[in-house]
Amino acid sequence: MVKYYIAGVVFLLSSLFLHGCKVNQNAISGQSQKQIKKKKSDDKLSLTDNPKTYNFNTGILIEAKKEAIIGNLKNAYDIYRRYVERYPQDPVGMFELGRIEATQKNFQEAIKLLKQASLLDPSNIWYQLFLAELYQVNSDYTSAIAIYEKIVEKNPENLDYYFQLAALYLMIPNYPEAIKIYDKIEENAGISEEITIQKEKIFLQMNDPVQAENELKKLIQAFPNETRYYSILAEFYMTANNFEKAIEIYRHISEIDPENAYIHMSMADYYRKTGNREKSFEELKLGFANPLLDVDTKVNILLSFYSVNQLFGEYKDQALILSKILIDTHPNDAKCYSMYGDLLVQDKKYNEARTCFIKAVAIDSSKFALWEEVLRLDLQLSEYQHLVTFSQKAVELFPEQPIVYLFSGLAHLQLKAYEEALHSLIAGAKLVVNNDELLAQFYMYQGDIYHALKNPAESDKAYEMSLKTKGDNAFVLNNFAYYLSQRGESLDKAEKMAQKAVSLDPENTSFQDTYGWVFYQLGNYTEAKLWIEKALTDKDGPSADVLEHYGDVLYKLGDKTQAVEYWIKAKNKGEGSSFLEKKITDKKLYE
Repeated sequence: MVKYYIAGVVFLLSSLFLHGCKVNQNAISGQSQKQIKKKKSDDKLSLTDNPKTYNFNTGILIEAKKEAIIGNLKNAYDIYRRYVERYPQDPVGMFELGRIEATQKNFQEAIKLLKQASLLDPSNIWYQLFLAELYQVNSDYTSAIAIYEKIVEKNPENLDYYFQLAALYLMIPNYPEAIKIYDKIEENAGISEEITIQKEKIFLQMNDPVQAENELKKLIQAFPNETRYYSILAEFYMTANNFEKAIEIYRHISEIDPENAYIHMSMADYYRKTGNREKSFEELKLGFANPLLDVDTKVNILLSFYSVNQLFGEYKDQALILSKILIDTHPNDAKCYSMYGDLLVQDKKYNEARTCFIKAVAIDSSKFALWEEVLRLDLQLSEYQHLVTFSQKAVELFPEQPIVYLFSGLAHLQLKAYEEALHSLIAGAKLVVNNDELLAQFYMYQGDIYHALKNPAESDKAYEMSLKTKGDNAFVLNNFAYYLSQRGESLDKAEKMAQKAVSLDPENTSFQDTYGWVFYQLGNYTEAKLWIEKALTDKDGPSADVLEHYGDVLYKLGDKTQAVEYWIKAKNKGEGSSFLEKKITDKKLYE
């Protein structure tokens, strides 16, 4: 069953606090003041040692209300309960006790009390409304309807009660009766968008599209200059696949309101649904070029028209064109540059994307996500000097964001400014909270820097901290194992770490080379040859280190001619160890 939004008064159980009515001064009819005074000792109800402080039952009710106000519901409940037993003809006590029962979710008992209160004082509308609310909470909509039928009869000027009654009919559901109630509201208040749309939904729920259509037409007749209502009718036709009527309405809107900010978007939707992608795109371009239509709406429409795969696939070029139009139409909106930048990144146009994000940051420097995109692209494009400058600005603006310190550290590391890099990485690591992946990277790069500074003790300590934080970081495992093997230290430990790195990333040729080199240092030249041979298959060609390592292994295995050939290949790469030249000249291995 469709749940509709209903405008009207909802009487919350907790809000009915001050709605009392007059208190009967003589709850038991026929009693004289003399008789009441005679019974005063019976009326104390164990509330106080001084019954004269109460003005009969009024004082007792006030005392109970005070207890309720300060939160002593149990005391209030006990007082009201005894009061009701003593004065069963007073509806106020019934009402107040019913309220407390309702707060304790004792709805059946609350209903009994409110029914009695309503019988004792039928003129009190608050009792009726509260009882109807209790029926609703108890899912007894029929009883609630019966109450509201009487209420609207006695209060025909109050439309809120009609709204509530209509809502109750929808809960049953009894759609025809709900329609009748909305018709009565229209008779009193006139045709409105709210009621029309509600009736349209009900008629659709009743499988009566003709009446739904008529309701929308009535709205247009009542407000012939409101083009938005024409759009609602056109959308109704679109949903019903009545495309001819829809396009007729859209064209009419274009004639009477050529500056309409939404019409081109609606037309684009029409052409898209009828399979004319080219016309749809043309309408989208016109809509995106309309400055009266806000940026957020345009972006949402773009994302609704294309799936993510389409945006970055077959319709990527269209998305790029629309994003460019968006920038031309709204040149001072950072979101436009950000969206265009995202698309350019997906298109691997990193330089152009970086320019877009830099412009976005210039327009709105408060968005951290924009700064992060610039920093990432700086790193990807090896723009290290710009990365140093931009990351420093980011640190000043977002001093609590650890990632900006990481970017700063990486930029300085690449520029071999090791002390500055270390300073940034140590500071950033202190800011990381509940992110082991990020923290492990901070420690990893600290290890790399300490190695570059020829401080193996601190380097090892940093790598150990990284692995303690996240033990499956393949890069840490590889680097740590390689540096240990270079020093010829803890080779068994290095072999286990290198093996784990390879298992985590079997196709990484650098990891394969490290694993082979650890075997070389262990004297297992057969295994070393096997793994370093795998590293030679790198799709971009083996590095000088891999070529030299392979030559060393061949020399150990007795193939000196082949060894020299690989040393020469390493030299031709322009890199290699400090012994490489001597090894080639002397045709002999030096370590």
